[in-house]
Amino acid sequence: MTIKDSELILNPDGSIYHLNLKPEHISDTIILVGDQDRVNKISKHFDAIEFETQKREFKTHVGTFKNKRITVVSTGIGPDNIDIVLNELDALVNIDFETRQPKKHITKLNIIRIGTSGSVQKHIPVDAFVLSTHGLDINGMLHAYKTETISNPDIENAFIKHTNWSANKARPIVIKGSTTLEKLLESDLTHKGLTATAGGFYGPQGRVLRLAVQDPNLNTKMDAFNFNGICISNFEMETSAIYGLSKLLGHEALSLNAIIANRANGTFSKNPSATIEQLILYTLNKLIG
Repeated sequence: MTIKDSELILNPDGSIYHLNLKPEHISDTIILVGDQDRVNKISKHFDAIEFETQKREFKTHVGTFKNKRITVVSTGIGPDNIDIVLNELDALVNIDFETRQPKKHITKLNIIRIGTSGSVQKHIPVDAFVLSTHGLDINGMLHAYKTETISNPDIENAFIKHTNWSANKARPIVIKGSTTLEKLLESDLTHKGLTATAGGFYGPQGRVLRLAVQDPNLNTKMDAFNFNGICISNFEMETSAIYGLSKLLGHEALSLNAIIANRANGTFSKNPSATIEQLILYTLNKLIG
């Protein structure tokens, strides 16, 4: 199957459309961050930077940390941006840009998100690290793809029943993260839980300014959700999309979040920059084994 020009869009220099990258520009280990300024906060720890580029919010640095080649890419905010980044990263390693055909042998990427988030559980304090065992997709983006083989209907049905989920919203989808990366990145410093991924920052996460939300009690219901010991740990806007697309495409993915707010008790980190820096160093050192 030859992929049409309108589906796989390349720039005049042969790089892929949004990320502005060529296949040789990325490594097998990818760190994703939301904020483009955070790319520099990671790459400053590299022994050397071999390549860097930016187009719109998508900024990339490629370099080595203690002899391990690592790519850092900023995604911007939200599951729609993740759809762009994951599909284009996969295309860089698994589609031949000359023939415009999928390669016969699939390259597997290790994709790690370093993000910030708000905890919904009182026992997960600000400045803690959360490792997402699962992503709870409540934004609907993954419904564009065939997810039946990777979803977890037992957890989904329990969540729908527990929250009295509105039929007017997209059906929640639960995707498990990479067990391989979980074993590599876990420690006594990480709290584990199911990360809810919303499609927006205000109403979709229960924040009310001047607009009423469809279910003002949703956050309280989510706080209390428990499926065989699996509880919702935090709320953000990327993890479930990363997990779903990575699993469908055959990649390993795991999300780590620095908790800078606690929604349950209304607290916010006194020094979020320091917490993020600690999580960056923790992740880099874990990745080299």
